[in-house]
Amino acid sequence: MDYQNRVGSKFGGGGVARSDEQAIDRRERLRKLALETIDLAKDPYILRNHLGGLECRLCLTLHTNEGSYLAHTQGKKHQTNLARRAARDAHDTTGYAQQLAQQQAASQPRIQTKQFIKIGLPGYQVTKVRDPITGQLGLLFQVHYPEIKDGVKPRHRFMSAFEQKIEVPDRNWQYLLIAAEPYQTISFKIQSREIDSKLPCSFRESGLLVFVH
Repeated sequence: MDYQNRVGSKFGGGGVARSDEQAIDRRERLRKLALETIDLAKDPYILRNHLGGLECRLCLTLHTNEGSYLAHTQGKKHQTNLARRAARDAHDTTGYAQQLAQQQAASQPRIQTKQFIKIGLPGYQVTKVRDPITGQLGLLFQVHYPEIKDGVKPRHRFMSAFEQKIEVPDRNWQYLLIAAEPYQTISFKIQSREIDSKLPCSFRESGLLVFVH
């Protein structure tokens, strides 16, 4: 029944629209809004078929024109499928990253850590020496390792005062560290003088001989 053209009726005073008319109006408004905000060229789910229609590869639906497809993208079904696809992609990415990390960890060679029990500090003796030819001063470090393991050679290195965390750093001193399994590492505090590189310090039968300038 026409309510607008009746005698005495006011413009806009028609009856309430039916549900199908409301749905058509809602889809039209969604289509216009989507046309203004969405770029179809960047949509990975749109597909044009040989009949000139549009298909949504995510929801497997058919559409006659771009407006219909855009209205579909704003609907509940499409948005729900988008959320499900994002959750599945995130799960697959996390699983792939974990699998890749496990493969990398398995491919790396395993380094066996040496297991030994420390038996305490070794005995030692420090003697000042002088080269009979040049008169250069030196120090002879004699460290006693009666229970050293077979094939193990004592190692040593010089450490600056700023590397250690026990005493207050003082640039006037340096430390000589000597280690051999299974004994604990010992250190000697000596003056921070230049070590003579021409006479390399090494373990000899008498001990570790170090010459300084």
